[in-house]
Parts: sequence; structure tokens; C-alpha cells
Amino acid sequence: MIKETLDNNEQGKLNDKKISILRENFPNCFSGDTLDIEKFQREINQDIDLSSEGYEMNFLGKNYAKYIADSIDTETVLVSNGEHNTKPQNSKSENVYITGDNLEVLKHLRRSYTNQVSCCYIDPPYNTGGDDFAYNDNFKFTKQELQDALGIEEQEADRILNMTSSKSSSHSAWLTFMYPRLYLARELLKENGVIFISIDENEHSQLKLLCDDIYGEENFAGEIIWKNSSKNDQDYISMQHEYIMFYVKDKKKNPGNWKEKKEGIEEIYKAFEGFREIHGDDWQVIHNEALEWYKQFPESNPIHSSKHYSWMDERGVYFPSDISGPNYGQYRYDVVHPVTGEICKEPASGWRFPETTMKQRIEDNLVHFGKTHETIPNNKTYLKDTEYQSLTSIKYRDGRVASKQLTTLLGAKDIFTNPKDVDLTALLIKAVTVNNSEGNIVLDFFSGSGTTAHSVMHLNANNEGNYKYILVQIDEPVKEGSVAEKHGYKTIDEIGRERIHRAAQALKENTNADIDYGFKHYFAKALTESIIDQIREFDPNLLASQLEVEFDKETILTTWMNQDGLGLTPSVEEVNLGGYIGYYVDDYLYLLDKGISQQHVDILLSKIVEDKNFNPTSVIVYGYNFPNFNILTQLETNLKQLRNEEKSIEVSLIKRY
Repeated sequence: MIKETLDNNEQGKLNDKKISILRENFPNCFSGDTLDIEKFQREINQDIDLSSEGYEMNFLGKNYAKYIADSIDTETVLVSNGEHNTKPQNSKSENVYITGDNLEVLKHLRRSYTNQVSCCYIDPPYNTGGDDFAYNDNFKFTKQELQDALGIEEQEADRILNMTSSKSSSHSAWLTFMYPRLYLARELLKENGVIFISIDENEHSQLKLLCDDIYGEENFAGEIIWKNSSKNDQDYISMQHEYIMFYVKDKKKNPGNWKEKKEGIEEIYKAFEGFREIHGDDWQVIHNEALEWYKQFPESNPIHSSKHYSWMDERGVYFPSDISGPNYGQYRYDVVHPVTGEICKEPASGWRFPETTMKQRIEDNLVHFGKTHETIPNNKTYLKDTEYQSLTSIKYRDGRVASKQLTTLLGAKDIFTNPKDVDLTALLIKAVTVNNSEGNIVLDFFSGSGTTAHSVMHLNANNEGNYKYILVQIDEPVKEGSVAEKHGYKTIDEIGRERIHRAAQALKENTNADIDYGFKHYFAKALTESIIDQIREFDPNLLASQLEVEFDKETILTTWMNQDGLGLTPSVEEVNLGGYIGYYVDDYLYLLDKGISQQHVDILLSKIVEDKNFNPTSVIVYGYNFPNFNILTQLETNLKQLRNEEKSIEVSLIKRY
């Protein structure tokens, strides 16, 4: 399971993956290990403009960041939280929560979720100097290994190793930390997928350049200014906002028809309902009441932007909109005022509609007339028909609202500081995704208090989409003496998972919606150094018993299913082969247990031939538990010889260690 990864990591070079892609698509441009650049240019110059001018972001550690993203695979395994995952609310859940280093987890996810994620939202460390960010990784490269892998001089290798081992919080350290994570996130996004990232002024400019480098400047979709504070405690300018930066994987595949429901609409409806209860159908008095009501809201309140919706009729709230024609003199005819009986004043450019259409609209009470014929009539534009608008770039939401909401859920204040806003997160997820029957996967690999999961459940429970989430959070210890510690939490991920449980319970009680409230929980676990050393030495007899102590069968199955592209929530069928159990998922049959005999193998072969509903294309065996080489050889030979006139049989044997 790990041996092949260890071998590949030891041999990996900086551009191995990119070179492999070039070899696969342009084999005629290679001679041995040499790329003929002139031949390559001739191959592509009909379809692309070549430029000798360019601009890119460089920083200490950039090549190192590329290397660990592309050429170093994860040496961790995925351990299932069996007790949690077998509970009724979780056993069939399609949501996933993974505890572990998000860099390692993202490498696991790309095996099953490449081009599968609709939307990714992250709230990474801001590197404020006070948020405890310090670069730290677990890679143990020597100076010479870095020189060889990256093709750099000794001095640069020395500087990189010093930065990665000294818990640096420099801009370069932050960029080196973020680069591989954003790079891997891009691989997971669908072609029309979107990533949006919260950040403040400390690394805003660096993040923009970094994302331009990874996602392409042309795929920048804009940013939102979120005014979430009213603090006044800084010199020069008091920063009262954060940024949310948006990138599309490929703008050509995403039309950008991002809409949001206008804020404050429900309050407007409620106010007008109250006016009508008091004044009945006296529309003029209701209009006057509405004008006074709107005055209480400052420009920063979203209701203020809808203040022109100040009229009401039996259909609902509306505003009188322009009814003039788009082209000068297009439609000209007389319109009679319903009260005065006189001909109404006509727009300078004529009417928007033909005369027959206008007459019908007047009969249907869709035209707003002034008090007299001297006022040009207007079209009635109803609020219910214009509830959605283009996603806007400024949001006013007090950050204390999210904190109070989390306090209510967890039962204590300040267990987690500065959580993100559920309503805003849900609004953005809904705006940038396109609903599909299979459901949109939402990824958050800096998941903190679990706001993204809460937002996804909120959308599903309110019938605003079909979403699944994948959350990742390292098991970062809470601070000693903190409120979180006093309430029994040891790590941040514990807070996040508890928040999800409580949010699910609250949503279920409030909405009674039949949705997926559970999640599967996994840990990304590293092997001990002693086990890794033995894997490198490769002594199957010595390793088998020790690996059983290190991780169980469920861990092997979970890691391998994900490795084979089956994801982390597949349905597994146990297959009884005369007392030996195999695990059947889609086209894969996993043989992991000890004790397989020739009799079990014979039953397996017969089942493949005779059972029309049993059609594995790959049989994967756990080599450490198959010490009998003859059985493996016999199984491999017999699989190649299987024949059945009624069904096509082609099964390969894969041995893993």
C-alpha cells in the first residue's frame, strides 16, 4: 500500500508530472529524455499564439512548493472512525469529514475527486502576525536531495530548508504553504468549478498574484468586500472589512450567471402585509406608510436598496418602472386615464408595447397610473419577479452575528473565535454553483468551526439545492487555558464536528427536512518511522503482523477504494467465498484477509464465471497477507484463462504492499 509510494517519492523530480503529460500527448517530440522544442512549437503553433513576453510571481520556495504538490505523493493512510461511521445517521451519508494535514488529504482526494468538486471555499491563515501562522512541514529532505530534485544551487537549498524548518511566517513561507494546497484544489474542481477564498489585507496582494499564477489571471472572477466590523482601534486607517476572492477553473466553461436573492426582501413583505392588515386596499395610504418605513434604514442596510418598491396592489409589492419604448417613436397611440378620462401624457420616445398589448396590460391592472393624466403611466414591476440580482461586490454583515450563532449552538461564548457567517457562505455557495441531480460537492480544507458544513445543510434543508460536503481540518490543539479546553475540547476538529452535530439537530427540529444530516469521518494517519524503514527493506514475513498493529483492514480498504477512484462513501458488498470474505465495490474485488486457500480461490473463479451479477474487472490482494506465493500465481494464471460464452470476462490481478 505504501511501498510503491515511498519508491516513487524517492525518485521524483520537480517536473515529472508535466513531462509525463508532454510524453503522452507529444511522443514524437521526444528523443530519449530530450524534448525537441522546435518540433514541439511546430506541433502547436497553428492553434496557439506564442509569446516571448511574460510576467510571473517568484518567491523563495516556489519550486519546492511545486515539487511537494506534484512529485511527492502522500505517505499517509485513511483510517475510518468505525464507531462514528456505523451509526444510523452516518452509515449511508455522502458527506465527508477528514481529520489531518490538508496537504496530505488533498493528495488522497485527487485520486477519487479530480474534476468532481463544484465549489471550494477556504478561510486560510491570514498571517496577521497574531494568528499563530508558522510554516512547518514533515518532509525530511537533505540539502543534496533538494538540489537534485529541484535542480538548484546549494545556497538556495540551504535557504529553503532553513525556512521550512524554522517556523517562518514570512510572505515567502506563507506562499510556500499555500501554493501546493491551491494547486491541488484546482485539480479537484470541475471545469466550471469555482474557488472562493477569505483573506484580509496582510496577504491579499500576495494571494491575488498566487492565484493568478495557479488558476490563470483570465479566470479571476472578482472579489467581494465583506464589511464585518465596526472597530476603531488602528492607526492610519481602521480596517473594517475582509476580502473574498473568486476564481473559476475555466471561465469558458462557466457563464458566470451568478445570482443572489436580494437581502431584506422578507422584511419588506412582512411590512407591507402589516400595512394592508391596517389599511385594506387603500393603496395610496399604504404607499405613504411604506415611504415613511423605508426612511429608518441607512444606506448600509440592504433594505435601503429596495426602497423604490413602495407601491402595492392585490398582486403584491411593486415599483412603477419606465414604460417608454427603446426606439424613438416606435409605438404611438392614445392611452386614456381611468379616472379623469383624459388622454395621458405620452413618453417622448413612445410606448414600449404595441397598442393591443398595452390595452391587455391595462385590463390586467399591470399599468400604474398617476393621480391625473398629466403623469406618464408606468409599468408595474413586482418584487416577487425580481427577487434575484447579480452577485454584488459589497456585503454588510456584522461578524458578531456568526459568533452569537455559534455560541447558541455550542452553549458557550468564545469556544471558537471569528467563525464565518453561515448565511453569507450559503448565499455564495448557491450563487456560484449550478444545481444537478447528482448533487454538488462543496470542499473546505481549512474547515475550522465547520461553517461550510452548516451552510450546506442549511441550503439542503431549505430546499435551495442538492449539496454534499467534504471538510478537512488538522487536529490542531486548542490553546491551554482557553474556553474550548475548559469545555472539554482538545483539538479544533473536535469543535468542528460537534458544531456539525448540533447544527444538524437544530435544522432537523426547525425544518423537519428529510436530508443527509450525517457524515463519514476519517483520519489521515502517518506511519511510524520504524514501519516505513521496514517497508523500504521489504520483508513481508516481518511486516505482516506489525502492520496489523499499525492499521486495520478497514484502513486498507478505505485507502485503496479511494486510490482506485471509488471515493470515500461507496457501498461495499461482502462476498462469501466459502468462509473467506472478499469486498466487492463496483468493478473491484478486494481480498485483504489472511487464510485464503485454494478452495476459496476455486469458489471465486466459479462465481466469476457463473454469477451474472458478479463482474469484477480487478482483483486486488493485500500481498502481506498472501505469503503463499503459489496461490497468488495460480490465481493470476486462472483469472487469465476464465471463459464464459454468455458474458465477457477479463479480470486482472493487482498485488499491493
